[in-house]
Amino acid sequence: MTQSHPRISKAVIPAAGLGTRFLPATKATPKEMLPVVDKPAIQYVVEEAVSAGLDDVLMITGRNKRPLEDHFDRNYELESALQKKGDASRLAKVQESSDLATMHYVRQGDPKGLGHAVLCAAPHVGHEPFAVLLGDDLIDPRDPLLARMVEVQEQHGGSVIALMEVEPEQIHLYGSAAVEVTADDDVVKVTGLVEKPDAADAPSNYAIIGRYVLDPHIFDILRKTEPGRGGEIQLTDALQQLATDEKIGGPVHGVVFKGRRYDTGDRGDYLRAIVRLACEREDLGPDFRAWLRSYVAEEMQQR
Repeated sequence: MTQSHPRISKAVIPAAGLGTRFLPATKATPKEMLPVVDKPAIQYVVEEAVSAGLDDVLMITGRNKRPLEDHFDRNYELESALQKKGDASRLAKVQESSDLATMHYVRQGDPKGLGHAVLCAAPHVGHEPFAVLLGDDLIDPRDPLLARMVEVQEQHGGSVIALMEVEPEQIHLYGSAAVEVTADDDVVKVTGLVEKPDAADAPSNYAIIGRYVLDPHIFDILRKTEPGRGGEIQLTDALQQLATDEKIGGPVHGVVFKGRRYDTGDRGDYLRAIVRLACEREDLGPDFRAWLRSYVAEEMQQR
């Protein structure tokens, strides 16, 4: 009989990074506020959490991140101006972000890594399982990864991480998981984790991508976790302890994701994400795709 576990309601979004790969654009603008078509990247992430039933969102921020709070707050002056113009469509878009979820914020302070950022959420999360969503990974809403992860956690307890198969030569860019098959085709049991291994040392080509559903025992481990790769407190190191000792906080499972994922943490992938999402928009797609075909054809002729 399938065991039932407490319903998850809280999501944590680490957003304290400096965004150095996007300088100078991120000198005064948080990287999470860079637009993907006509919405900041961070809004897609919050929308994903809400779609999975997690409407209590804690954002881990840092210095110069005030625009994140402003975006999810009300802007009465702008709303009033749009209302006076009778621009109901744009008014709805402005109000959408402030009505999405119950938002909370805490500053990380020192940038000590993802593990430390997650630890900053402990007072808010308490003793409940919770989700962590990294803002660089955008998951297409037609492929409900987080909802599936929540379902798996409610069935098995413990923690659940998102995995995606990558080419062996790319695994050094990710955390890598050692896995065992289960009765579900898209679910594996995680028996070990390594942060950014060389291809020869990787236990598999299953890469950890930026979605986690975590047992609250992770906080006890993170408090004792020493800085690892890059001199930072690595969330992967703490998960490794959970994976090798189920008595601490239950098992660790992985959901193998084969859907559409957009990486906005890399400049090239950020541009590709914009093109893909713009092409799929009903209001932009037809004209944009036609222009794109024409542009590519002209470029090919010139070469």
